[in-house]
Amino acid sequence: MSDATLRTRIATRSVAGTWTPFLYVGVLFAVAGLALFFMKAFGADEAEAARAWHLFHVNWLFFTGLAGGSVALAAVHRTVYAKWSGVIVRFAEAASAFLPFSIIGLILIFTAGYDHIYGPMEHQLHGLAHGKALWLSYGWMFPRLLISLLALTFMAYKFVWNNMKGDFADAAQVATGERKARYERWSAGYDEASTTHRLHYIAPGYLVVYALAFTFVAFDGIMALQPHWFSNLLGGFYFMGSFLGAHTLLALTMMYGTKHLGVDDLVSPKQRHDLGKLCFGFTVFWAYLMWAQFLVIWYGNMPEETGFVFARLWGHWMPVGRAVLLGMFIIPFVGLLGVAPKKFPVTLGIFTTISLSALWLERYLLVVPSITTADGPMFGVVELAPTLGLLGCFLLAYALFARTFPMVSPRLALAALVAERTHGHGHEFGHEETSKDYAMPSELDRREKHR
Repeated sequence: MSDATLRTRIATRSVAGTWTPFLYVGVLFAVAGLALFFMKAFGADEAEAARAWHLFHVNWLFFTGLAGGSVALAAVHRTVYAKWSGVIVRFAEAASAFLPFSIIGLILIFTAGYDHIYGPMEHQLHGLAHGKALWLSYGWMFPRLLISLLALTFMAYKFVWNNMKGDFADAAQVATGERKARYERWSAGYDEASTTHRLHYIAPGYLVVYALAFTFVAFDGIMALQPHWFSNLLGGFYFMGSFLGAHTLLALTMMYGTKHLGVDDLVSPKQRHDLGKLCFGFTVFWAYLMWAQFLVIWYGNMPEETGFVFARLWGHWMPVGRAVLLGMFIIPFVGLLGVAPKKFPVTLGIFTTISLSALWLERYLLVVPSITTADGPMFGVVELAPTLGLLGCFLLAYALFARTFPMVSPRLALAALVAERTHGHGHEFGHEETSKDYAMPSELDRREKHR
């Protein structure tokens, strides 16, 4: 089958998904979880209200990180002109739809939830230097975070929109009704050269804003909760952890999304292997950043620094700390060390699920011990409510994006598949690769040649 026919098939499948499970589960979780959360957060029991807001803050950090990190993943691939991810990169861009929810969540944190989350910090400001106390004051912190997230959301919108613009014309040819008219309107006046030129600046520009904005989020959303403790590495630790989470999330959404759209035959073991190598590599990098923070703090042996670590690695919080180490590093490191587990969908899915779940636990461990009055971790209905609520919002935002825009880019997917089709014709395969590792559906019309 010709490349033109293949491109039409991809365009047809890109708009064929209903994403009903994401939509229905998202609505159910969002409504039930947020309703219960608001009942607890504004109820008469102050202890339950505090616990509810603590977990709201944890989940806000987690899902905001996933949304921003997923766009960063796509922006990196665009910046370095990566082709291999052309079939799956839109599944990462779809997470950008949660960023408006992040801004709403930030406003709630700094209005209704401020006293419960930042109240303990306020009592410690009088003992700080004037400059640091001013930096951590409400009047400086809230505008700083709000402006940062607005800038991040704007840059994410500009990047994702321009990266999708070339796909609307393909989608318009296969869509019907109001959707067809919408795609035709969005593709009007599209110029590939000028859009490519804009993306040449927007993609790296987003990465700069991402690093700066999430450094502020880490400093103000995590470190400020225990203001006598500080780490210059925390900003990088947060945004690189979010970047790792974006890769593990992409592995999971790729498996569901490509099967849902009927294009799973276009995702080859080679593509899964490449994604698995990135998950493995950033898992090691996460461990490096964690060790870099731990070593300096421990050797410094100053109470205001070691106290933060001690509270999380000994006593009642030690099991959570061990679970984070196991789930974020040891299990995915051992599991994804070999070639086969990265290529096989089941094993890749298992280890990325463990890593993503452990990332949530890591955010929990970074936040809650700084602000809770409890001796150790607590998880009941009060904590479950905001977790389900924000998970529902994330799924709902993802579903709305997926039902509105083409979820596979015909031009990027075709470029990836053509590159795979030509690999091995006059070229050597990698030491861990065979011809079976490349996408070879009948549509690619691959010819067998003597090697």
